[in-house]
Amino acid sequence: MATPTLVKGARATRSTIALKLAMAISGIVFIAYVFAHMYGNLKAFSGHDAYNEYAHHLRELGEPMLPYEGFLWIMRVVLVLALVVHVGAALALWKRAGAARRTKYQVKKNVRSSLSSRTMRWGGLTILLFVIWHLIHFTIGKVNPAGGETNDPYNLMVESFDLWWMTLIYLLAMLALAMHLHHGTFSALQTLGLTNTATSRARARQAGWAIAVVIGVGFSLVPIFTLAGVIS
Repeated sequence: MATPTLVKGARATRSTIALKLAMAISGIVFIAYVFAHMYGNLKAFSGHDAYNEYAHHLRELGEPMLPYEGFLWIMRVVLVLALVVHVGAALALWKRAGAARRTKYQVKKNVRSSLSSRTMRWGGLTILLFVIWHLIHFTIGKVNPAGGETNDPYNLMVESFDLWWMTLIYLLAMLALAMHLHHGTFSALQTLGLTNTATSRARARQAGWAIAVVIGVGFSLVPIFTLAGVIS
Protein backbone atom coordinates (compact mmCIF):
# COMPACT_ATOMS: atom_id res chain seq x y z
CA MET A 1 0.00 0.00 0.00
CA ALA A 2 1.42 3.40 -1.01
CA THR A 3 2.37 5.71 1.83
CA PRO A 4 0.87 9.24 1.96
CA THR A 5 4.33 10.71 1.24
CA LEU A 6 4.75 8.65 -1.93
CA VAL A 7 1.24 9.49 -3.12
CA LYS A 8 1.84 13.16 -2.48
CA GLY A 9 5.15 13.00 -4.34
CA ALA A 10 3.55 11.24 -7.31
CA ARG A 11 0.80 13.85 -7.50
CA ALA A 12 3.36 16.66 -7.35
CA THR A 13 5.35 15.02 -10.15
CA ARG A 14 2.26 14.63 -12.35
CA SER A 15 1.29 18.22 -11.64
CA THR A 16 4.77 19.45 -12.59
CA ILE A 17 4.65 17.50 -15.84
CA ALA A 18 1.22 18.99 -16.59
CA LEU A 19 2.57 22.51 -16.00
CA LYS A 20 5.53 21.87 -18.31
CA LEU A 21 3.17 20.52 -20.99
CA ALA A 22 1.01 23.62 -20.63
CA MET A 23 4.07 25.81 -21.09
CA ALA A 24 5.23 23.82 -24.11
CA ILE A 25 1.87 23.87 -25.90
CA SER A 26 1.20 27.56 -25.19
CA GLY A 27 4.76 28.34 -26.29
CA ILE A 28 4.19 26.57 -29.62
CA VAL A 29 1.04 28.68 -30.10
CA PHE A 30 3.14 31.83 -29.65
CA ILE A 31 5.84 30.59 -32.03
CA ALA A 32 3.19 30.03 -34.74
CA TYR A 33 1.80 33.51 -34.08
CA VAL A 34 5.14 35.33 -34.22
CA PHE A 35 5.94 33.67 -37.56
CA ALA A 36 2.64 34.92 -38.99
CA HIS A 37 3.16 38.36 -37.42
CA MET A 38 6.68 38.55 -38.85
CA TYR A 39 5.31 37.80 -42.33
CA GLY A 40 2.88 40.71 -41.96
CA ASN A 41 5.63 43.06 -40.76
CA LEU A 42 7.82 42.24 -43.76
CA LYS A 43 5.03 43.55 -46.00
CA ALA A 44 6.53 46.96 -45.18
CA PHE A 45 9.17 46.29 -47.83
CA SER A 46 6.37 46.19 -50.42
CA GLY A 47 5.34 49.74 -49.64
CA HIS A 48 2.50 51.71 -48.08
CA ASP A 49 -0.45 50.20 -49.95
CA ALA A 50 0.63 46.55 -49.63
CA TYR A 51 1.23 46.95 -45.88
CA ASN A 52 -2.09 48.66 -45.20
CA GLU A 53 -4.02 46.27 -47.47
CA TYR A 54 -2.63 43.33 -45.50
CA ALA A 55 -3.71 44.97 -42.22
CA HIS A 56 -7.18 45.59 -43.67
CA HIS A 57 -7.41 42.05 -45.07
CA LEU A 58 -6.93 40.59 -41.59
CA ARG A 59 -10.04 42.45 -40.46
CA GLU A 60 -12.09 40.96 -43.30
CA LEU A 61 -10.68 37.43 -43.02
CA GLY A 62 -13.42 34.83 -42.67
CA GLU A 63 -16.28 37.00 -43.93
CA PRO A 64 -19.18 36.38 -44.31
CA MET A 65 -18.98 33.37 -41.96
CA LEU A 66 -17.31 35.62 -39.40
CA PRO A 67 -18.22 39.24 -38.66
CA TYR A 68 -15.85 42.09 -39.48
CA GLU A 69 -12.70 41.68 -37.32
CA GLY A 70 -14.11 38.34 -36.12
CA PHE A 71 -10.92 36.44 -36.99
CA LEU A 72 -8.80 39.01 -35.16
CA TRP A 73 -10.92 38.71 -32.02
CA ILE A 74 -10.71 34.92 -32.08
CA MET A 75 -6.95 35.17 -32.44
CA ARG A 76 -6.74 37.70 -29.60
CA VAL A 77 -8.76 35.46 -27.26
CA VAL A 78 -6.56 32.45 -28.09
CA LEU A 79 -3.39 34.49 -27.51
CA VAL A 80 -4.64 35.91 -24.20
CA LEU A 81 -5.54 32.41 -22.97
CA ALA A 82 -2.14 31.10 -24.11
CA LEU A 83 -0.44 34.01 -22.33
CA VAL A 84 -2.30 33.35 -19.07
CA VAL A 85 -1.46 29.64 -19.25
CA HIS A 86 2.20 30.27 -20.15
CA VAL A 87 2.85 32.90 -17.47
CA GLY A 88 0.81 31.04 -14.83
CA ALA A 89 2.65 27.77 -15.46
CA ALA A 90 6.02 29.55 -15.44
CA LEU A 91 5.29 31.22 -12.10
CA ALA A 92 4.06 27.95 -10.57
CA LEU A 93 7.19 26.08 -11.71
CA TRP A 94 9.42 28.93 -10.51
CA LYS A 95 7.76 28.80 -7.08
CA ARG A 96 8.16 25.00 -6.87
CA ALA A 97 11.80 25.20 -7.87
CA GLY A 98 12.43 27.76 -5.14
CA ALA A 99 10.62 25.68 -2.53
CA ALA A 100 12.57 22.55 -3.49
CA ARG A 101 15.88 24.38 -3.05
CA ARG A 102 15.99 24.40 0.77
CA THR A 103 19.55 25.64 1.05
CA LYS A 104 21.42 28.19 -1.03
CA TYR A 105 24.45 26.94 -2.91
CA GLN A 106 27.81 28.30 -1.70
CA VAL A 107 29.07 28.52 -5.28
CA LYS A 108 26.73 28.66 -8.25
CA LYS A 109 28.12 26.98 -11.35
CA ASN A 110 26.60 27.40 -14.79
CA VAL A 111 29.08 25.34 -16.75
CA ARG A 112 26.49 23.27 -18.64
CA SER A 113 23.77 25.92 -18.98
CA SER A 114 23.50 28.45 -21.78
CA LEU A 115 22.99 32.19 -21.36
CA SER A 116 19.49 31.89 -22.84
CA SER A 117 18.51 29.24 -20.27
CA ARG A 118 19.84 31.34 -17.38
CA THR A 119 17.91 34.42 -18.51
CA MET A 120 14.57 32.74 -19.33
CA ARG A 121 12.64 34.34 -16.46
CA TRP A 122 14.01 37.87 -16.89
CA GLY A 123 13.75 37.54 -20.66
CA GLY A 124 10.13 36.46 -20.30
CA LEU A 125 9.38 39.47 -18.10
CA THR A 126 11.08 41.77 -20.64
CA ILE A 127 8.98 40.29 -23.47
CA LEU A 128 5.77 40.65 -21.44
CA LEU A 129 6.46 44.34 -20.77
CA PHE A 130 7.31 44.89 -24.44
CA VAL A 131 4.09 43.16 -25.57
CA ILE A 132 2.07 45.50 -23.33
CA TRP A 133 3.84 48.52 -24.84
CA HIS A 134 3.52 47.10 -28.37
CA LEU A 135 -0.26 46.76 -27.95
CA ILE A 136 -0.52 50.32 -26.62
CA HIS A 137 1.69 51.55 -29.45
CA PHE A 138 0.07 49.87 -32.46
CA THR A 139 -3.28 48.37 -31.42
CA ILE A 140 -5.08 49.58 -28.30
CA GLY A 141 -3.94 53.17 -27.85
CA LYS A 142 -2.16 53.75 -31.18
CA VAL A 143 0.46 56.07 -29.74
CA ASN A 144 2.71 57.93 -32.17
CA PRO A 145 5.96 58.84 -30.34
CA ALA A 146 6.81 61.24 -33.18
CA GLY A 147 3.60 63.21 -32.56
CA GLY A 148 2.03 62.47 -35.95
CA GLU A 149 -1.24 60.83 -36.97
CA THR A 150 -2.15 57.33 -35.81
CA ASN A 151 -4.90 56.30 -38.25
CA ASP A 152 -2.52 54.97 -40.93
CA PRO A 153 -0.69 51.75 -39.88
CA TYR A 154 2.19 52.13 -42.35
CA ASN A 155 2.88 55.78 -41.55
CA LEU A 156 2.64 55.08 -37.81
CA MET A 157 5.24 52.34 -38.19
CA VAL A 158 7.61 54.48 -40.28
CA GLU A 159 7.37 57.56 -38.07
CA SER A 160 7.95 55.42 -34.96
CA PHE A 161 11.07 53.67 -36.28
CA ASP A 162 12.45 56.92 -37.67
CA LEU A 163 13.20 57.63 -34.00
CA TRP A 164 16.50 55.95 -33.06
CA TRP A 165 15.45 55.24 -29.49
CA MET A 166 12.26 53.51 -30.61
CA THR A 167 14.28 51.32 -32.95
CA LEU A 168 16.72 50.56 -30.13
CA ILE A 169 13.90 49.53 -27.77
CA TYR A 170 12.46 47.28 -30.45
CA LEU A 171 15.82 45.65 -31.25
CA LEU A 172 16.55 44.97 -27.57
CA ALA A 173 13.11 43.35 -27.25
CA MET A 174 13.85 41.20 -30.31
CA LEU A 175 17.14 40.12 -28.74
CA ALA A 176 15.26 39.06 -25.61
CA LEU A 177 12.68 37.25 -27.76
CA ALA A 178 15.37 35.40 -29.74
CA MET A 179 17.11 34.23 -26.56
CA HIS A 180 13.77 33.13 -25.08
CA LEU A 181 12.90 31.19 -28.23
CA HIS A 182 16.35 29.59 -28.38
CA HIS A 183 16.00 27.81 -25.05
CA GLY A 184 12.19 27.67 -25.07
CA THR A 185 12.05 25.69 -28.31
CA PHE A 186 14.45 23.06 -26.96
CA SER A 187 12.55 22.89 -23.65
CA ALA A 188 9.21 22.46 -25.44
CA LEU A 189 10.56 19.64 -27.60
CA GLN A 190 12.10 18.02 -24.54
CA THR A 191 8.81 18.21 -22.63
CA LEU A 192 7.00 16.62 -25.58
CA GLY A 193 9.43 13.69 -25.49
CA LEU A 194 11.25 14.56 -28.72
CA THR A 195 14.80 14.63 -27.30
CA ASN A 196 15.28 11.03 -26.20
CA THR A 197 18.41 10.40 -28.27
CA ALA A 198 21.65 12.30 -28.84
CA THR A 199 20.63 12.95 -32.45
CA SER A 200 17.18 14.25 -31.51
CA ARG A 201 18.68 16.50 -28.82
CA ALA A 202 21.12 17.95 -31.35
CA ARG A 203 18.27 18.57 -33.79
CA ALA A 204 16.20 20.21 -31.05
CA ARG A 205 19.08 22.58 -30.29
CA GLN A 206 19.44 23.34 -33.99
CA ALA A 207 15.71 24.03 -34.20
CA GLY A 208 16.03 26.41 -31.26
CA TRP A 209 18.85 28.30 -32.98
CA ALA A 210 17.03 28.38 -36.33
CA ILE A 211 13.78 29.72 -34.89
CA ALA A 212 15.60 32.27 -32.73
CA VAL A 213 17.68 33.61 -35.62
CA VAL A 214 14.85 33.68 -38.18
CA ILE A 215 12.41 35.41 -35.82
CA GLY A 216 14.96 37.77 -34.28
CA VAL A 217 16.43 38.87 -37.62
CA GLY A 218 13.07 38.88 -39.42
CA PHE A 219 11.49 41.26 -36.92
CA SER A 220 14.61 43.45 -36.77
CA LEU A 221 14.80 44.10 -40.52
CA VAL A 222 11.89 46.55 -40.65
CA PRO A 223 13.03 48.93 -37.87
CA ILE A 224 16.67 48.82 -39.08
CA PHE A 225 15.79 49.58 -42.71
CA THR A 226 13.27 52.22 -41.66
CA LEU A 227 15.86 54.02 -39.55
CA ALA A 228 18.29 53.74 -42.49
CA GLY A 229 15.73 55.37 -44.78
CA VAL A 230 15.16 52.39 -47.07
CA ILE A 231 11.55 52.06 -45.84
CA SER A 232 10.04 55.54 -45.89
